Amino acid sequence: MKRLIFTLLLLMAVLSLEARRLPRYPFIPADRNVLQFPGGESEEFHLFLRKLDTLVDTGKGDVRILHVGGSHVQAGTWTDRLRARFLALRYGMDGGRGLVFPFSAAGTNTPISYSSSYTGNWEKTNCLKPDCVLGLTGMAITANDTSARVAVDLLPRELHMHQPRYTFNRVDVLGSGTLEPVLLLQGRDTLRGVTGQGITHFDLPYFTDWIQVAFAGGPGRYTLRGLYLDKPNTGFTMVEAGVNGAATGSWLKCDEWEEDLRRVRPDLVIFSIGINDIQGDFDPVHFKANYRQLIRKVRRVNPHCAILFTGINDSWRKRSVNPHTPACEEAFEALAREYKAVYWDWFGIMGGMGSMAAWQQAGLAQGDKIHFTTEGYKLLGDMLFEAIAQCYRTMLSPDVTPSRNPSPRGRDLEVFQMSE
Repeated sequence: MKRLIFTLLLLMAVLSLEARRLPRYPFIPADRNVLQFPGGESEEFHLFLRKLDTLVDTGKGDVRILHVGGSHVQAGTWTDRLRARFLALRYGMDGGRGLVFPFSAAGTNTPISYSSSYTGNWEKTNCLKPDCVLGLTGMAITANDTSARVAVDLLPRELHMHQPRYTFNRVDVLGSGTLEPVLLLQGRDTLRGVTGQGITHFDLPYFTDWIQVAFAGGPGRYTLRGLYLDKPNTGFTMVEAGVNGAATGSWLKCDEWEEDLRRVRPDLVIFSIGINDIQGDFDPVHFKANYRQLIRKVRRVNPHCAILFTGINDSWRKRSVNPHTPACEEAFEALAREYKAVYWDWFGIMGGMGSMAAWQQAGLAQGDKIHFTTEGYKLLGDMLFEAIAQCYRTMLSPDVTPSRNPSPRGRDLEVFQMSE
């Protein structure tokens, strides 16, 4: 009990400080920013919160989150904001940066939380139209000779005070081919790894925040689908998997998605896939069937993994508000009810139908009325963290009872609130 009280007081103090910094806008209904439980209490989410509570209180244990989506996630700002807010709960609880990808070699944008570079010629593909085996990143690049190299630097492109410094001394190169992946260390030393099925593992002689991958042998080819950067410490890890334009069906084309997921073994998966599913005709039956396949993969890896659906944002298509958004949100609610998952009503939280115009006028959304600005993504990260933190406080408190509140569309949703 003392441990729980201490943790709650600590978190409330942190949230109180952060809440004063969270901007409020008249077009955003702040009272809607809550996690909803359409199927009733989620045992898996409660388990996730208990693991988080133990880590924050004692510094022991592993808590891992995976965030999956399209361009909203590939941009990186939304996920990185969430990551930073979680890590701020306790000093030194960074458990490793996890899965990254050298997006620059694929000719697309790298998430804002790190940078990548490359030399040589690379063939590229992604989960929209794959022509090779893909994994959890939904991306792949193929080197055809030993002149090809990629580098990843975990120093974020947007520096700020209290910026966490992510270091690692273990590297797993995920991929396969006839070329041998090697690491080029400081001082131009070459480190060879231990190759297994689809993975080459390296133990570095020091901690670093930068790595360069090259190739030995040849002639030959090597297809790289990601790098897993780790450290021996237990702690908190948050991994993003985002591909511009990816819909639910896109991720089902990744044959090694589940295998790579075993390396992350998340306690919570945040699903933000859906905005690209409504760009043409929207079929909610097909949409839910795709999500069921993805959830089956998650639950085979971790039967107790919590699922959080964020829903999708209000957006425009062909110069008018996309009419499929409410139907997509209903599909998310139905999935949350079916799996006793958590639902964050992104569409309702930002103001509902047509609200994207107000976000754009406030400098929070871009001119395409689909994507957000850096400040908009930061606000989304703050709001989602605030909703999770509210459940953290209330669901672990002995004075909490579940109460039923009407949903914005007339259906009952079970949310957790402090009892009076």
